[in-house]
Amino acid sequence: MKMLLIVLIAGWPVMAQEKTLACNDGNQGNRLVRHCEMREQTVAFSGRLSIDGGTNGGVSVKAWDQGNVLVRSRVEAQAGDAGTAQAVSSQIRVNLSAGQVTASGPESNRAESWSVSYEIFVPRQADLSIKTNNGGISISQVRGTIQFEATNGGVTLKGLAGDVEGKTQNGGLRIELAGARWDGAKLDARTTNGGITLALPENYSAHLETATVHGNVDIAMPMTVHGEIGRRISTDLGSGGATIHVETTNGGVKIGRAL
Repeated sequence: MKMLLIVLIAGWPVMAQEKTLACNDGNQGNRLVRHCEMREQTVAFSGRLSIDGGTNGGVSVKAWDQGNVLVRSRVEAQAGDAGTAQAVSSQIRVNLSAGQVTASGPESNRAESWSVSYEIFVPRQADLSIKTNNGGISISQVRGTIQFEATNGGVTLKGLAGDVEGKTQNGGLRIELAGARWDGAKLDARTTNGGITLALPENYSAHLETATVHGNVDIAMPMTVHGEIGRRISTDLGSGGATIHVETTNGGVKIGRAL
């Protein structure tokens, strides 16, 4: 399974964040019927949020210009018929307490299963810890200490700043830097099985480190690199600065201009 990890670095114009998470009921092609419903909860924000997407749930976090947190949950349940699927859904609880977002529900099996995906709006300055299993992660326009870990899922990071570190397994990595330099301590993003696309604006300053074990490095833009271009690059761009480190084990690396 090849999936996607996207990173956009701070410097883009601040855009209004829209609600996009939605769902539709229907048969999923596996003889099970799916019931899907949206729930919304608003809670106070203490400065840090820990989010667990559970199994088969994705997490999207977006910055907004309010001081509280809005949690939009897409609750999905599958069963042999619509009535049972709805009954399973009614047992799912989204838990918001002590700076944590989790979900609980009945035990899943081949006949009945469930998952919860999140679209969460947080203040622009926020510390985050996000984990998913068989689900993607998206973080947009947040500045803070941010940690993420996805297993079998893509990760999208847009307009971030601060101290950002994380990894994905069985997913690609796409990084698009914006502005003149990274605003914060570092960006360290890694993938095990997936390619990397790194897009840089003109005149960007940073210390760039990128590597692949089983793959090639393709540079599709003018760049001064000290030393040979092989499977590992460590060089200063512009006047140097914070470290942008991205690497993959099984996959290629492509470096080009930001759109």
